Amino acid sequence: MKVGHSLCLAALSLAVLSACNKVPDNKEQAVITEQVQIAAPVAKKIPHEMTIHGDTRIDNYYWMRDDERKDTAVIAHLNAENAYVESKLAHTQTLQNTLFEELKGRIEKDDDTVPTKKGEYYYFSQTRGDDEYPVYVRSKDSLGEDKQVILNVNELAKNHDYFAVTGLAVSPNGNLLAYGEDTVSRRIYTIKVKDLTTGKMLTESLEGTEGDVVWANDNKTFYYIKKDLQTLLGYQVYRHTLGTSQADDELVYEEKNTSYYTGIYKSKDQQEIYISHGSTSASGVSVIDANDVKAMPKRFIEREAGLEYDIKKLGDWYYIVTNLNAVNFQLMKVHRDKAHDKAQWQTLIAGRDNVKLEGIELFNNHLVYEEREMGQTRITIRDLRNQQEQVVAFNDPTYMVFSYGNSELDNPNLRVYYSSMTTPGSSYDINLESGEKTLLKQRKVLGDFNPDNYASERVYVTTRDGVDVPVSLVYRKDKFKKDGSNPLMQYGYGSYGATMDPSFSSSRLSLLDRGFVFAIAHIRGSQMLGRPWYEDGKLLKKQNTFNDFVDVTKSLAAQKYGDKDNIFAMGGSAGGLLMGAVVNQAPELYKGVIAAVPFVDVVTTMLDASLPLTTNEYDEWGNPNDKVYYDYMQSYSPYDQVKKQAYPNMLVTTGLHDSQVQYFEPAKWVAKLREYKTDDNLLLFKTDMEAGHGGASGRFKSLQDTALYYAFMLDLAGIEK
Repeated sequence: MKVGHSLCLAALSLAVLSACNKVPDNKEQAVITEQVQIAAPVAKKIPHEMTIHGDTRIDNYYWMRDDERKDTAVIAHLNAENAYVESKLAHTQTLQNTLFEELKGRIEKDDDTVPTKKGEYYYFSQTRGDDEYPVYVRSKDSLGEDKQVILNVNELAKNHDYFAVTGLAVSPNGNLLAYGEDTVSRRIYTIKVKDLTTGKMLTESLEGTEGDVVWANDNKTFYYIKKDLQTLLGYQVYRHTLGTSQADDELVYEEKNTSYYTGIYKSKDQQEIYISHGSTSASGVSVIDANDVKAMPKRFIEREAGLEYDIKKLGDWYYIVTNLNAVNFQLMKVHRDKAHDKAQWQTLIAGRDNVKLEGIELFNNHLVYEEREMGQTRITIRDLRNQQEQVVAFNDPTYMVFSYGNSELDNPNLRVYYSSMTTPGSSYDINLESGEKTLLKQRKVLGDFNPDNYASERVYVTTRDGVDVPVSLVYRKDKFKKDGSNPLMQYGYGSYGATMDPSFSSSRLSLLDRGFVFAIAHIRGSQMLGRPWYEDGKLLKKQNTFNDFVDVTKSLAAQKYGDKDNIFAMGGSAGGLLMGAVVNQAPELYKGVIAAVPFVDVVTTMLDASLPLTTNEYDEWGNPNDKVYYDYMQSYSPYDQVKKQAYPNMLVTTGLHDSQVQYFEPAKWVAKLREYKTDDNLLLFKTDMEAGHGGASGRFKSLQDTALYYAFMLDLAGIEK
């Protein structure tokens, strides 16, 4: 076959139909289908040289990059790949449909979130029937008896293949709602404003933003972040006055250092507006008086390399969670008049080697702090009047818990979200005085779900360098035999210090009920075991992340948690980098691998400052303009390390409009894998032509992707229904 010829395979059947001008009979259709299935798309090769540090790399598929996403050759190739996926998985369509109906059937169609109080109102959302999107409402009472619809996303989403809203922010007087909307999935939002007293939209339409809004206390001024439309980095904070043109908005802050992200939020007492500055290894805050619409931001303290901190305000005191002299962070306190002098900061909770302080909540008389020890989060309530403490206890051996919706200083309760691998997501109010827990809602799982049918475990795997890696496991008791006969799916991420806590998934039941064991490998690069666990899986220690994942796989098979010939792996984004590395380094371990929106062209991307997530991530991956990092990154970069060897069955996905990992990274990777791989295993590449990094929008539409993933694995595992 000539190079590039198979770009036309996707349209083969349509071309045949057009030429013959008739509908084929079943025999002819079978021949056409078989023709489509015979050969995978083969991308043309156009050598592109890249030289740095005296080293020249040849990228034959660099031509697939099209920032405008309009190149006909690129679009044709992506469509051909999609057609190939459909043809190769056509025999699983019944299974996919079954899975989709299963997944959808477990979801309560009429569902309300738990109301949270902010100001005079309780806010919550409702989903009804087959609606894909929520309706946001509010009420003067917690029961929602006088509810008012403030935003119906279903109405806004009409006529859009993709639609997302973010940053819903109500003005201090409760009369206006600002929010951001994205119809492309590039995470570039247009800010809109709605008058809640009339139900009508104002003329505001602020483009090119992060979507988040913070109101000043005059009810007609708000702050927002504008994006660099090339790098997609939010870097400018503007002040907008209602009724004026965006062109007249006042720039109050511009981030000159491209290694920093910028955010905005407001103090719980509503008196200050904060601009957050966060890089991979440092952070800071600038403060604006919320009552003065002419005020300019002032640094809380000057930024320092390696210093991280976050602030919360209670009266005249700031509470500071910081890594100052504490690798795992400590809690400090300072009077607002002395905040700029770190020598005046007083330690309230000292840093500890084996316990990481993760965050705090403040109330008029109570401090609540969240810590992580041996991988498990715990919540402690401290009475600020007498310093007495109580720990909030839960029964599951491993779980996820975090506070949310605590917007009022005078609230008598702490709101938390709780889940484990066998317990559906639950919202509790915890009385700050007594510690008594009140279950407000546990997400319903429709069908025959019984939590007693499932069991979860936490095990530790000793890796090749002697480190013990925690692993969370869940399985269905009557389907599991610890004899190495169960198929196993292992998930991992391992970057940015992001910890994937064990939590419940109703979708996952479709695997567990069919005999799968599901495992989360809490590998280095997360903060499951504290900040050093993260530091030991980044920069020049990144290989530890991949080794951990591989060693967990080997150990779980050796311990008979899974069938060594039926082990699957999955990861997305930076977890897709993990997938790319392990299939290069240990392909023989996996029957199938799913790499979702994978970051796989590490060196090329990190050398291109025009791309999103490059310069502001040098502290995560390293700066390849430095030869030390260039050489190290190239040693594991999935795209650069593709070699002539057998690879497992693979399903790779992306979104054409992905704002985080550009579609052409996985597109190039798959093309190169096709060129080099020596096996006959499946290599499938699916592009959602309407979506971005988060996949399809809508609560049901996204389940089609999950059904595809599961059908891919179940089919390979020999489970037909």
